[in-house]
Amino acid sequence: MQKVKPLKRFGQNYLKDQNILNKIVEVINPKEDDLILEIGPGQGALTKLLLDKVSSIKAVEIDKRVADELREKFTNLELITDDFMNLNLNEIAGNKKLRVVGNIPYNITSPIIFKLIKNHNIINDTVLMVQHEVAKRMNGRKGTKDYGILSLILEHFTRVEYCFKVSPKVFYPRPKVDSAVVHIVFRELNTPENVNKMLIKIIKASFGNRRKTLKNSLSNSIFKDLSFANCGIDLTLRAEQLDLADFIKLAEFALENQKN
Repeated sequence: MQKVKPLKRFGQNYLKDQNILNKIVEVINPKEDDLILEIGPGQGALTKLLLDKVSSIKAVEIDKRVADELREKFTNLELITDDFMNLNLNEIAGNKKLRVVGNIPYNITSPIIFKLIKNHNIINDTVLMVQHEVAKRMNGRKGTKDYGILSLILEHFTRVEYCFKVSPKVFYPRPKVDSAVVHIVFRELNTPENVNKMLIKIIKASFGNRRKTLKNSLSNSIFKDLSFANCGIDLTLRAEQLDLADFIKLAEFALENQKN
């Protein structure tokens, strides 16, 4: 494939190190009947290794400069030329669960993860290359600075495994930060879907200003017209002092008491 200059506007940093690519494939551990969706195949370095393991994969690539060559190089690649954020994942999944993989643009890591969470019922797992600091936040535990919106929502919907750290040296161009590979496995949830959706809103509202008390944060959010006085949670605490069970309790309270 001819050399294509990575574009900053697409957040492109091509991964060139074969050892790292092989380690990512080991984490993915693709099986023949997997429905794999790769985000941003670029010049196809990871795509090639995946297609050595499975008969076909799907991929979404926003950069039209590489699309024709990808299709020519990999006849068993079903390539969608679009922005991942525009995709209807239900249409892609059909009646199977997706496995989503990719070296994703770091500037839209959170939107990508929240899109996956929104579609949690049709996704089995995802293996992503992300910024190292974000990888740490994904696994943040109560009482640490990494504990917050991302770690709590991921804790509810998924199990996150931090796999390994990746040096900037293995990319072209080199990013200014360390990276890491994470494996996110989606849970089979017992909570109703309306609770799951409300939980996300409650967590985001509660961490609106993490230094304020829960009472202040909620009263300055979309829940300003709802009194949480009888919710059973100490509202003088800060959001970072609560655990996931507390937030689920708040979500259930909000559903029961919100005005129609």
